[in-house]
Amino acid sequence: MTEVNFQQPIKNADTLVKEYAAGKLDFERAELGEADLSGVDLKGVDLSYADLSNANLSLANLRGCDLSFADLSQANLQDADLRGAMLFSTDLRQANLQGTHLEKADCDHNTHFPPQFDAVAAGVKMSN
Repeated sequence: MTEVNFQQPIKNADTLVKEYAAGKLDFERAELGEADLSGVDLKGVDLSYADLSNANLSLANLRGCDLSFADLSQANLQDADLRGAMLFSTDLRQANLQGTHLEKADCDHNTHFPPQFDAVAAGVKMSN
């Protein structure tokens, strides 16, 4: 029998940071559009299906995070660490990826990067 998660999505950046500090890693479907998460350490969290559009994630540690199906359109990811992150079907259109560490991040053909962004040159692994 599959387990059903009836938990309400996180809608506040401070709550996310506090729950992460307490050991929680599952923030699937978080609603954090326009949130200021600059410089936070969220290594290894599940932010799949999250709304992080227009969020400030500059200098954030998102290493190994699951960002599959997340909306990061127009997010500021400048100098963020996304090494090893899962970016399957992630929307990164118009995101600021200047200085973002994307080595060994996984994506697929449904991942949307900003125009003229070279994911291969950035070290992203493309899955079929």
